Amino acid sequence: MIPDPVREGLAAGWRVIDAAAQERDSTLEADVVVVGSGAGGGVTAEILAEAGLSVVIVEEGPLRSSADFHMREREAYPQLYQESAGRQTRDKAITILQGRCVGGSTTVNWTSSFRTPPRTLAHWRSAHGLAGAGEADLAPWFERMEARLDISPWPVPPNENNDLLRRGCERLGIPAGAIRRNVKGCWNLGYCGMGCPTNAKQSMLVTTLPGALARGATLVQRARLERLERQGDRIVAAHARPVAGTGSAPGAARLRLVARHYVLSAGAIGSPAILLRSALPDPHELVGRRTFLHPTVVSAAVMPGRVDGHAGAPQSVYSDHFLDSVPVDGPVGYKLEVPPLHPILAGITLPGYGQAHASLMAAFPNLQVVIALLRDGFHERSPGGRVRLRSDGSPELDYPLDDFLFEGMRRAYLTMAEIQFAAGAAQVMPLHEDAAPVTGWAAAREAIAALPMAPLHPRVVSAHVMGGCPMGPDASRAVVDERGRHHLVGNLSVHDGSVFPTSLGANPQLSIYAFAARFARGLAESLSPRARA
Repeated sequence: MIPDPVREGLAAGWRVIDAAAQERDSTLEADVVVVGSGAGGGVTAEILAEAGLSVVIVEEGPLRSSADFHMREREAYPQLYQESAGRQTRDKAITILQGRCVGGSTTVNWTSSFRTPPRTLAHWRSAHGLAGAGEADLAPWFERMEARLDISPWPVPPNENNDLLRRGCERLGIPAGAIRRNVKGCWNLGYCGMGCPTNAKQSMLVTTLPGALARGATLVQRARLERLERQGDRIVAAHARPVAGTGSAPGAARLRLVARHYVLSAGAIGSPAILLRSALPDPHELVGRRTFLHPTVVSAAVMPGRVDGHAGAPQSVYSDHFLDSVPVDGPVGYKLEVPPLHPILAGITLPGYGQAHASLMAAFPNLQVVIALLRDGFHERSPGGRVRLRSDGSPELDYPLDDFLFEGMRRAYLTMAEIQFAAGAAQVMPLHEDAAPVTGWAAAREAIAALPMAPLHPRVVSAHVMGGCPMGPDASRAVVDERGRHHLVGNLSVHDGSVFPTSLGANPQLSIYAFAARFARGLAESLSPRARA
């Protein structure tokens, strides 16, 4: 039987409160309230608890563990994802995959672990004034989190889905590399996106959150942080309501959280939304603006033999050639990776209807897919999107797609098709409403050049949300400083991907871990009993 550290911890007396089961109003007090339990919140909670501070972690999603992870899409998406894996931008042109559970997106991501690219850090220094975020400044924090979360090269040969990307790049002379993963004793199952049933993925669910809870932290699950209450330049309370599930109306019971300091780690849609609902000072209207996604386009190929893209490590091969070969502030570049293939996710992403769609699904065992993640935010024509509030206070992301991004998408479709044909594809089809399968590279070039590029035509997805509360030294351009502290509210910090001034051009989890660790250590030093003595 596989050990379940969550159930073992609960049996050992972890302080866990299910807000959705509460019938009466209540108040909790702590040194620090951490809102969100994903990459930023999990790291922050453990470091603060290690420093001897009392910590309350507030998470909107449910506490689930390996005993609940059955490798079934129909269970995982409604239980573990925002809006049942159906979150979309305001115009429905981009689908956004984000976790909504204890551990956040780290519970359901595909384990890809990259340090922040040096070119990104250099751009942040020159364009956004981040003087202390160079490679040397961050190296100790990357090293710390890589050791804590077992981030290392993956020694197992790639599955066929990934190896086809490698072989296609090799035949075209395009550099490709191996992706490091945060796993320990991985069974190579391929179902990381549905929660790891063996606890091999070193997510916050099985690492930092148990570390914090073992040191006396309190976890409040199924509680939505609605607003922060301010007096002068300080937060005096946070107010939360219970939520039973995705789409559920808030319950009647109210939870008041009182702390010396408050940390928002609710993600780059959730954290700006809390700030907006709280009507905190924002004289330059920065909150929620410049939110970035890595808009991602997809190319599917039917291979002569079986691919079985559901089996094996989901992501293990990548190419940054089309990022490195363009200036960061020039035409949009893109990172190439491979996603896992599971029937429901494939079915809702593949275009077409009726027999056309059925034919693609019939070829499912032979399908191979490449994705191109566009690096947004580095050019003046790439301002990203904006988090806004609906009438009920829930957030939505308005993310206009324009010709600057569409030009990059077309180049990406061409690149992916060429690689797939070089790898031996029998047919290739960009995932685009107006595309049809083609059987050769020459035909693909002609067909892709003719595709209309407008919202809702290319199938655009993203699992990476960044920005909206950017960090920087200038309060007229940034919400938080380089310590993650709010410029205008004295006891408020933001520790998640919303602090990034642009997108990263890389999967963000390791960058969030490193910045959160750095922020949390500084916060612990200022708040700990030793610091007060």
